[in-house]
Amino acid sequence: MMREGHSRKPRFKRAPNAPNFHLTSRDVELLRHVERYRFLRSTHLAALTGASHQVISRRLNLLFHHGYLDRPPEQLSLIRLHGNHPMVYALASAGARAIALSGHRRPRYDNRNPKQLYIQHTLLVSDVMVAFTRASKNTNAPHLLLEEDLVPDKPPSEAFKWAVTVKHGGTLKRIGIFPDRTFALESPDTGERVFYFLEADRATMPVARRSLSQSSIWRKLLAYEATWSQKIHESRFGTKRFRVLFVTTTQERADHLVAACSKLPRGHGLFLFTTADALREKSNILSLPWRTAANKSECVWVRKFIDYSAMRRQGFH
Repeated sequence: MMREGHSRKPRFKRAPNAPNFHLTSRDVELLRHVERYRFLRSTHLAALTGASHQVISRRLNLLFHHGYLDRPPEQLSLIRLHGNHPMVYALASAGARAIALSGHRRPRYDNRNPKQLYIQHTLLVSDVMVAFTRASKNTNAPHLLLEEDLVPDKPPSEAFKWAVTVKHGGTLKRIGIFPDRTFALESPDTGERVFYFLEADRATMPVARRSLSQSSIWRKLLAYEATWSQKIHESRFGTKRFRVLFVTTTQERADHLVAACSKLPRGHGLFLFTTADALREKSNILSLPWRTAANKSECVWVRKFIDYSAMRRQGFH
């Protein structure tokens, strides 16, 4: 029997008698990380701060019970499905006030009833971005530039959302693009940047449809290819180089995405594909071999960059 005062606090209900605590600089760092990525697991936050999971979990527990963080109750289904699952956190109202949110970040959402698929999709995005954040801290690694670094004066929904005209089935169609995340890697030696547009694929979207009026992977591929061929990345972002990273659920799903990409008339070299499992198994995402549309392996960061201008002159087949 537990002694009085040592009973375990409820996991999804704030304890009325939570012990007092002082908000530290590390707590503020934790809140800023959660705000940036929308949902983060406790393991993500341990990785981002470099502290032990046990130490971080204790602080997260206090931040939850004092109203700085939320634990979306929908994650209960993940716990039932996977057993001992790391706790998922979102920014609560007290946390938003504590870090004095800038109006130029992604908006904060209602944490009361997010759907499980939405949580899982957002966590997949977090898996990728946390991996790049960790890799960028290694010696001689490229610098990581996030959305707020690239366009500090605009919210991502304005800065990284655009439209292109694509030709499909003999007709022209205007298609909007809003990547799950946009970031850049910058050479520490030359300052050269490559932009990356992340697409986290939970295999809920059809690979192709008869029409481009509805969302599909094929529609995304066409839109990104049109972005490159129409040089929108140059006029809008001031960069000559970009890649599109697809992270999906299974190897079979990756096979389908690669096969669809290979059917593009050109622009194959823009796209790289991997799975969530491959991502988790590799300690450094910069050395992870991604699949190309030609079913070859390539890393996202190489010392010698692809000359897209030369490839365009050659037809980029």
